[in-house]
Amino acid sequence: MRLRVIFAGCLAMISCCSSLWAQQPQQPAPPVEPAANQAPPLRQNVNLVNVLFSVFDKRNKLVSDLTKDDFSVSDDNVRQEIRFFSRQTDLPLRIGLLLDTSNSIRQRLQFEQDAAIDFLSSVLRRDKDQAFLMTVDDDPELIQDFTSDLDRLKSVILKQRAGGGTALFDAVYLGCQQLSRAAAPAGASGPDVRRVLVVISDGDDNLSRHSRGEALEMAQRTGIVIYTISTSTNWLLTDQETNSFNQANRKYQKDEGDRVLDQFSNDSGGRAFFPYRADDLAISFRDIGEELRSQYSLGYVPAGRVTDGRFHTIRLAAMPKGLQVHARKGYYATAAVSE
Repeated sequence: MRLRVIFAGCLAMISCCSSLWAQQPQQPAPPVEPAANQAPPLRQNVNLVNVLFSVFDKRNKLVSDLTKDDFSVSDDNVRQEIRFFSRQTDLPLRIGLLLDTSNSIRQRLQFEQDAAIDFLSSVLRRDKDQAFLMTVDDDPELIQDFTSDLDRLKSVILKQRAGGGTALFDAVYLGCQQLSRAAAPAGASGPDVRRVLVVISDGDDNLSRHSRGEALEMAQRTGIVIYTISTSTNWLLTDQETNSFNQANRKYQKDEGDRVLDQFSNDSGGRAFFPYRADDLAISFRDIGEELRSQYSLGYVPAGRVTDGRFHTIRLAAMPKGLQVHARKGYYATAAVSE
């Protein structure tokens, strides 16, 4: 009987001690060191910045045989390591076409229509590429949504008439948003599509609610490259002057509208064109088509970068002398960044 009482008391003491131990704060387990041949876990926030770009020689000819070692890239003036590099060839195209139909281009509307149709005819491939048409006057209007039907696009382009004011910046803003929603082809793998905005206008704006800076910011946030084709005639030479100047010197003075078109193209990584007449556009359109399907892509990860929402500059240079690189000037670090 006495042994039974002593055993019961021992059990009670053990139970009490266990309860008290369970109530004490637990000490964290020491960190487990990785094995000598095992890399430590990666805990940093990785933001890959992708840049699509084109390279031209002194004669303004496309250069398409360069390698990763031929380029250097800086982010906010800090040299970066190029993690990924490739040649982007023959990507499906998604093209936004902005046609200025305001009263200021009434005398050049036929030129614009011819230019738009020639451009689409030279680059659009049925069942692979798609384009939409947006007009620019008092308000931007989506006339034709994405389609690969060239005949349908031609038909709606030829039906447009000129009149009203010019909300060009609003149109660029909305056009970039529309392009950012463009779907990739079914079953596509790798980089989805190449998104570009083609603006055919004199560059004037007198009605937009968005500023030029806001329109350009939208292009940079969405990674849209802008090509512009000027319809301005303010710089045209007289017949007598034309005889004394060659084709390359005809555009000798740019007005404010031309400078607007230049900025949209240069800062987004595209190009601006200033043709005399629709017939002069053939070479330009051919060059744009080749450029869109023969570009480079590189990627880098800025060290310590966080999604701070700020604009960060990109400086991309080719090592071989005499080469010009056309790439966007920067990006906004708001999320994973891509073209």
